[in-house]
Amino acid sequence: MRVSRDQAAQNRARIIEIAGQQFREKGFDGIGVADVMKSAGLTHGGFYGHFNSKDDLIAEACAAAMALSVRRWTSLSEASPGDALGAITQSYLAGDAHGEGQMSGCMMAALAPDIARRGGPVRSRFTEGTKALLDILINAVTGRSKARQREKAIAIMAGLVGTVVLARAVDDPDFAREIKRVGEAAFGRDAE
Repeated sequence: MRVSRDQAAQNRARIIEIAGQQFREKGFDGIGVADVMKSAGLTHGGFYGHFNSKDDLIAEACAAAMALSVRRWTSLSEASPGDALGAITQSYLAGDAHGEGQMSGCMMAALAPDIARRGGPVRSRFTEGTKALLDILINAVTGRSKARQREKAIAIMAGLVGTVVLARAVDDPDFAREIKRVGEAAFGRDAE
């Protein structure tokens, strides 16, 4: 049975969204194409009508997740022009998005080590998304020069991602909250 172009586009978007969630939860090697397609309510055989390979799907899922983060950070920045950094930091470190509910959490914190082991389009898409997020942070911090703002933004991004990685890794919920609280205090304000 043939599907319309609109339905095919909707199916592709659904596959990418579900794959992104499942990759963040289980890693790239922890979930197969058949599992993603089943979760999307589609047959395994239909996968290659949408993607050339699993790495193609991974690259698309990375791009989609990073684009969503860019939209969130942009919206937070625009809503809090006087404290964009604080708003981004608080949102990034808040709630279950970086705890039990990793499926919708940050792609960087969930998959950076896996991405580092991949080549080509996967790393390229991740790099593009990371640079776009960095640009938002650069505009959220002050500095004597653009170079200093960039350095601060890179340090803040690395600190935020590291905070989430540690908070996710520990098995003590109180300790995880403490890690996030300290990360928010350390990275959520613009100090020269």
